[in-house]
Amino acid sequence: MSQDHSASPIRIQLSDDRYARLRRSLEQHFLDEFDEPLSDFRARGLVDFFIRELGPPIYNQGVRDASRFMQEKLTDIEGEVYERETQ
Repeated sequence: MSQDHSASPIRIQLSDDRYARLRRSLEQHFLDEFDEPLSDFRARGLVDFFIRELGPPIYNQGVRDASRFMQEKLTDIEGEVYERETQ
């Protein structure tokens, strides 16, 4: 069952599995980079913070990138399928 792990207005929802993987990755990052263990409680708080603060701008950039990609493809398709009309 997927849970809403943030208070983001766009309601970024991660599956429980993905949320757990992000939390474990963050815990490992703290060990590797800072030689500091990160409690499960703090890791969850940081993941929630990142989703809330970084999620919307990253999501919006993805929407802009996808929109630009689709616009380029629509422009290309006109040249590919357009049939010349006889006068």
